[in-house]
Amino acid sequence: MGFDFGVAQPVRLTKVSPARLATFDDCPRRYRLAYLQRPTPQRTGPWAHSTLGAVVHNALRALFDLPVLKRVPQKAVALVAEYWKDAGFEDAEQAARYRSRAKGWVAEYVEDNDVTHDPVGLERWVSAPVNSTPGERPSMIIEGRADRIDQRDGELVVVDYKTGRRAPDEYEARASQALALYAVASARTLRTPCTTVELHHLPSGTIAAAEHTPESLRRHLQRAEETAGDLRLATDTLNAGGDEDVLFPPRPDRRCAWCDFRPSCAVGQETAPQMQPWDLLAP
Repeated sequence: MGFDFGVAQPVRLTKVSPARLATFDDCPRRYRLAYLQRPTPQRTGPWAHSTLGAVVHNALRALFDLPVLKRVPQKAVALVAEYWKDAGFEDAEQAARYRSRAKGWVAEYVEDNDVTHDPVGLERWVSAPVNSTPGERPSMIIEGRADRIDQRDGELVVVDYKTGRRAPDEYEARASQALALYAVASARTLRTPCTTVELHHLPSGTIAAAEHTPESLRRHLQRAEETAGDLRLATDTLNAGGDEDVLFPPRPDRRCAWCDFRPSCAVGQETAPQMQPWDLLAP
């Protein structure tokens, strides 16, 4: 009838995670293959650097679950052995070499850092409706699992472990959209201020820390909103019968060499020669 009773229509919120946003930004086709296409297309096998990272993450999570007096280097080493897997390594000799390195990394981490505090979150799931404009209705729901959330001097600190080839710096910590979104979601979920984010690089023993301002967090949220809007429009149009290759085009670059979905993407295969599963290990 055309009547307007002044009742606001519910706003449709898009659920996004830092991983989903980053995947769509990097390559829309990879996003479709990873999150939308069912059954999931053929993927590569395991990557050694991913196996190594997962082992270190699991060992440190388990370490902080222990009573303070048991958080010692020897226990950290034992936890690496407990969680170790050989998936993706060239051979048993290479796997043993990196298992030994990982043991050294976590032992030095425990020796060089204060591990006596109890984190408020370990692999903590955080979720919060957000909007980049204060006072406006939420436009999306940010959710994901943070490696570690500390509480220091009444504020939260988001900690992310890294085991890659290169040590990160303060710029990388500040530029990380994932860390910024985890900071926002952690503050909303735990109702405690959170502006500090840290990248803990185990191979070098360095910590790259950044202090966010309300403006820097707002910029990250604005960028996330733009990506979430593009992602939602592409998905809705695909569901309505749109062309998947037009809506989710490949974005070929050097990352095609180690993309998980390389076996299912002819463009990626033509773009770069395939890396071996152990080529991205820290030297």
